[in-house]
Amino acid sequence: MTKITLITGGSRGLGRNTALCVARHGGDVVVTYQSREDDALAVVAEIEALGRKAVALQLDTGKIAGFPDFADRLRNTLSAIWGRETFDHLVNNAGHGDYASFAETTEAQFDRLVDVHFKGVFFLTQTLLPLLADGGRIVNFSSGLTRFAYPGYAAYAATKGAVEVLTQYLAKELGARGIAVNTVAPGAIETDFGGGAVRDNPEINRHIAGITALGRVGVPDDIGPMVASLLSSDNRWINAQRIEVSGGQAI
Repeated sequence: MTKITLITGGSRGLGRNTALCVARHGGDVVVTYQSREDDALAVVAEIEALGRKAVALQLDTGKIAGFPDFADRLRNTLSAIWGRETFDHLVNNAGHGDYASFAETTEAQFDRLVDVHFKGVFFLTQTLLPLLADGGRIVNFSSGLTRFAYPGYAAYAATKGAVEVLTQYLAKELGARGIAVNTVAPGAIETDFGGGAVRDNPEINRHIAGITALGRVGVPDDIGPMVASLLSSDNRWINAQRIEVSGGQAI
């Protein structure tokens, strides 16, 4: 049976790359988007061109009150497109950066980061558990910033640290259903994250490359294939792990 992977924030960046890599590995995909419907539909078209099925559904992962409605829409989509009641893999990728020093971080910034990166991950996963097939997989995106520190990311990194702890508890509590749960922690990647600073600022790019063992900054193609591999049946015994994909940044 073809595996179905739900990827939040799949319209751009690492989510888009992961969606395409899953499709190349023979899987079907549901991508969510917050506001970029055109981008999400473009991803769907790319996946369909690979001979796989794909659907885009709107979701704001920072608005927990909307999760029951999303679950209903997902349930209807699974039935209509796949004739199924469940999906196989949940990739909690959606997120945003909000740069501010610890001293200048506002409560509004903090609350939005927590809502999207931690509270949203917690309660979306909880809401979707009845639709997640036994023997399935969950991958939670974290960040290399939970291991190495850069000023300006205290609140963001703290929420990602919470997700890493949550991953271990999910692995423990969902193990009876055969569901493996892992964290993927990318290093600095050339995307539009944080305003595209790593991608578009030559000074930042050179600095990151200089402190990375492999001598360059990461690109989306360094991440998506790794996640797709983690979801494959070949990696059935990896569970409750934090896997950093950073090329050896800051070691």
